[in-house]
Amino acid sequence: MLGIVLGLLLIGFAVSAPLTGILTRLGARVGALDTPGARGHEKVVRPIPNIGGVAIFWSVIGPIALALGVLWLFPERVVEWAPVFEPHLMRAQESQDDWLVIVLGSLLLHVMGLYDDRRALGAWPKLFLQVGVALGTVLFSDVRLLASCLGGGGGELLSIALTVAWIVVVVNAVNFIDNMDGLAGGVALIAALCFMVATILNGQWFIASALALLAGSLAGFLVWNIPPASIFMGDGGSLFVGYILACLSARTTFVDAAHPDYALGTAWYGFLMPLLVLAIPLYDGVYVTVWRVRRGKSPFVGGHEHISHRLVQLGLSKRRAVAVLWLLTAVTAMSGIGLGLMRPWQAALVGLQLFGIFLVMLVLETSVARIENGASTPREEHPR
Repeated sequence: MLGIVLGLLLIGFAVSAPLTGILTRLGARVGALDTPGARGHEKVVRPIPNIGGVAIFWSVIGPIALALGVLWLFPERVVEWAPVFEPHLMRAQESQDDWLVIVLGSLLLHVMGLYDDRRALGAWPKLFLQVGVALGTVLFSDVRLLASCLGGGGGELLSIALTVAWIVVVVNAVNFIDNMDGLAGGVALIAALCFMVATILNGQWFIASALALLAGSLAGFLVWNIPPASIFMGDGGSLFVGYILACLSARTTFVDAAHPDYALGTAWYGFLMPLLVLAIPLYDGVYVTVWRVRRGKSPFVGGHEHISHRLVQLGLSKRRAVAVLWLLTAVTAMSGIGLGLMRPWQAALVGLQLFGIFLVMLVLETSVARIENGASTPREEHPR
């Protein structure tokens, strides 16, 4: 199965890279270019196509939908074509409906994002639709956080609420961080690779396969999106990428206390791995939301308060600012892979490392904000 997963990584890239190139030319020809967004957005509009999310979406969902169709129409032929799949056939048939729900949820958010890229939906309709898709996903599939350790009854309700919140938060975190060439695609690629490694280690091959497609598609997209970008993913890409990352991470078993030799460990804090993998976009989303709310602004109205913008304001080039955030994502994400295997004091050190990274980022951001506030306040003139 490892060979299949790695092969899907290459397939995702092989489909996404040329398709993104085609969309780059097509978008410029038909005028599907970057738009100002909703009223109040502080954004420099560039004459660059913003339909790259179409390539990312179909490079992932296309193969998944094809596999579901083959499994449904020709289940007896699957083992003939891929004998290595035989031990996993029953599990694949049992989880068909769950994957169909994820495919439909992905399609809804992708279409909503494409519409928003052209017509600029308001913040509340977008949030309402995101919550609806997240709730439908949780109710009609096994996408659940903490389901194994909370049990039924009130525990199940708590798991549903946490999972809906997780999906909505991650969707918006990825959408928020899509504010600079190559940033969202690179951060999501690193996250997908780390989640893929985790699912390979614990033998969740179907989730690993989907993550491999996602990582490959993002790598193919980045060929055209690395600064200076020739195409943007747009909301049609960022909403889908956030959704699929949230769903696949929620379906991953990061801790299994019942099996002492479980590959990802048995320590309860191992379930925090997704927070480490997605720490940078989550931090950025929380910081920007708090910053805007404290100033009476809508958190969904775009501006230049993101950590990427702050790094540029401190003197880094945009390319270097993106590289710094890629490296920070890699550091936090790789720290999370073995979290469940660590002793408590080792996990505490990882937590302190993450806190230190956040503290440095906060100091940098607040320093720039103070400089801006000082520059915008007229100085009192004193007579000589």
